[in-house]
Amino acid sequence: MKKTAKITENTFLSEIINNKKFQKILAKYQVPCLTCPFAIFEIQNLTLKEVCETYNLNLKNILKELNKNIK
Repeated sequence: MKKTAKITENTFLSEIINNKKFQKILAKYQVPCLTCPFAIFEIQNLTLKEVCETYNLNLKNILKELNKNIK
């Protein structure tokens, strides 16, 4: 992952999905893309906002926790 100043609702899932800490956070909020076989085809174009809207996930809490874990 590139050094990110801040993760936003417009951050693509592909930018953060390979970070182990972020994977744990996304799993905690039950982001299905981590285990979805189709995610590999869509991950480059999916933003966190789109994923959260699609699966009715709490974007605000996810962003807060992800940003707390940026080095």
